[in-house]
Amino acid sequence: MNKQEGSPVSGPAAPTPEQIRIKALVRFAISITVLNTLGHTILGFETSVWQLLATVATTYSCDLILQAVGDWSEGKRPAFLGNGINGFVLFLLPAHITGFAISMLLFAHDEIWPYVLAGAGAICSKAIFTVTVRGKPRHFLNPSNMGLVASILIYLKIGLAAPYEFTEHLHGLWYVILPCFILFTGSLLNGKLTKRMPLILAWVGTFIAQALIRHMIFDTWLPASLAPVTGVPFVIFTFYMVTDPATSPNSTRGQVAFGMSVGAMYGLLMVLHQPFTLIFSLLIICVLRGGMLWLFERGFFAKLRAWLDNAPSPVPAQPAPAPVPVPVPALAPALVAPIQPAAPTMQPVSVAAGGGAE
Repeated sequence: MNKQEGSPVSGPAAPTPEQIRIKALVRFAISITVLNTLGHTILGFETSVWQLLATVATTYSCDLILQAVGDWSEGKRPAFLGNGINGFVLFLLPAHITGFAISMLLFAHDEIWPYVLAGAGAICSKAIFTVTVRGKPRHFLNPSNMGLVASILIYLKIGLAAPYEFTEHLHGLWYVILPCFILFTGSLLNGKLTKRMPLILAWVGTFIAQALIRHMIFDTWLPASLAPVTGVPFVIFTFYMVTDPATSPNSTRGQVAFGMSVGAMYGLLMVLHQPFTLIFSLLIICVLRGGMLWLFERGFFAKLRAWLDNAPSPVPAQPAPAPVPVPVPALAPALVAPIQPAAPTMQPVSVAAGGGAE
């Protein structure tokens, strides 16, 4: 039936989750590439271009090698082959994002190897730290965050990039425009594609709450406790790292619990006077989430899992009721006729012609 006959006309098909994932990866890769380009040319990033290239080359190489080895061990063709240049580029997008994020957030003076270690640790963590969820292996550690932690723990003289590097060469209103632009683009990305706004609100709200609690209990200076919110690294961490779709929950309740847990862990580490609280708080919560997923897959805390997933609580299986015997009424003796055995019948025996008895 056509439109003139009054039949409804079907619109374009809704995008599949894989299409949404690819769209988010492409936009994320473009935004982080533009930010790094501006950082090395205008903003004042203090990492060198060689450090950036070394990090990205490491993440590319590790991702390709691990994928090839894994596929060949299963007798399959590597996933990055067979789909042309477009498929090859799409395969490298996660490694591209990880490499650019590490080179932007890590500061190691003029050394190259801390960036190489961070890039290798980030990609290898995706193959090492996995848990099977509903029959599919999934990595539970944020790759970029894990790479930063690994490099900082091994190279004790390095650290994270200082917030001033992101706006060092800006003046006037540009000092405010850049964070607002990152905030705007991050909100669009996480609001329309990754659907991680509940996680962001829970994380930021808990961050503010822990600052207020520490101020009331330990008499910390409240403006200093809230100052990280105004920095570009905090905005990048909030919109582009803690919201990683592969290592954060999908459900609204799960996102809220995850964001609040990261904020609470941040406050606890601050009370314990631990450095690098942003990346370590995220790492600890990712490890705990991986342990919970492992327990969920083995049947523990089924009701908690259903609640976090916004799913109906599982109903325990009830045993099948035992069959109830149906009473058969007894018949009266007069109505029961005795069964007599049938009398045997004699069959005539024929004598063949020409035969007789001796």
